[in-house]
Amino acid sequence: MQLDFTVTPASLLLRTPDRCTEIRLPAGVRLVPSSCRGLQYIGGDGLHLRLQAQAESSPQLMPVFNRSLQAQARYTFYCQSCGDVTIKDRKLLRVLPLPSENWAALVGEWCCHPDPFANKPLHPRENDCFLGDSFFLVNLRSDVEQEPKANTKVICKRCKVILGETISSETTKFYMTEIIIQPSEGSFPNIPRSQFVQSVFAQCLVELSSTRSTFRFTVQGQDGKVYILLWILNSDSLVIEPLRRSGCVRKFPLLEDTSETDSSSACNAIKVLYQPCIKSRNEELASSWESDISVHPLTLPSATCLELLLILSRSNASLPLSLRQMNSFQVAFLKM
Repeated sequence: MQLDFTVTPASLLLRTPDRCTEIRLPAGVRLVPSSCRGLQYIGGDGLHLRLQAQAESSPQLMPVFNRSLQAQARYTFYCQSCGDVTIKDRKLLRVLPLPSENWAALVGEWCCHPDPFANKPLHPRENDCFLGDSFFLVNLRSDVEQEPKANTKVICKRCKVILGETISSETTKFYMTEIIIQPSEGSFPNIPRSQFVQSVFAQCLVELSSTRSTFRFTVQGQDGKVYILLWILNSDSLVIEPLRRSGCVRKFPLLEDTSETDSSSACNAIKVLYQPCIKSRNEELASSWESDISVHPLTLPSATCLELLLILSRSNASLPLSLRQMNSFQVAFLKM
């Protein structure tokens, strides 16, 4: 079959004797036509080629609380799933990062005298917010009628989603994937759930990999059960999805998703390898990762772990068959 392929800085054009298809790139993304290499047709995949792409400006990242939260400001805490207010108009006097989860075990290596921090947990005061890897700690004593019990789940009153858990009678842990924090003068941002989860989680991974040189993670539920093994390959990918198509192709309008064909955007993303660990899969590998000190554990609600696994599976299914696996791991992109 005769095929003509044309590359321009703003689009790709494919022509056959009976049809033509044009794929246009979003604004701000340009191709370098002279960099086209490795053009070939692979059965089951389609046409493969390599091109250099240039982005005029970096796409905006979704704001995440641990990057934008500032002291001496008033904030309202919302349930991300339904928008119900969890903490209303709270002034935060101190916003402080927590040390790594195993900090107490390392104190013995730092001090030549008895541990000065023994039996002294890091609990926030009323106007504090302590930031962890995948959670933050706040003091809820002034926001509830009864003193909360330790080691109990915190559930949204409206949609019954698990938001976090109580650490003590005063300290509550909220998971970053379940809560949106906005300045009190602002309003609740309606962000699609899957978009929010993968953006917040991807930014968390990038931050941990850059600050702690950690690239392998176990994603586990509140009960300690491991759901996903995840390995970061790179954090500088650019994903363009979906692509707009035009030209000579005629589509049946009732079956066409106009929301996808009329819009196109470029997103920063991280490329990861992952293995699911549900239904007793990869038990031996999960056990070895859990005992490896170079692997960092991240804890989320069990339902969110399953959501994240679904997001990874959808990303993997969108790739060509020949690019879905690497060294027995599955490949996926998490958009930031």
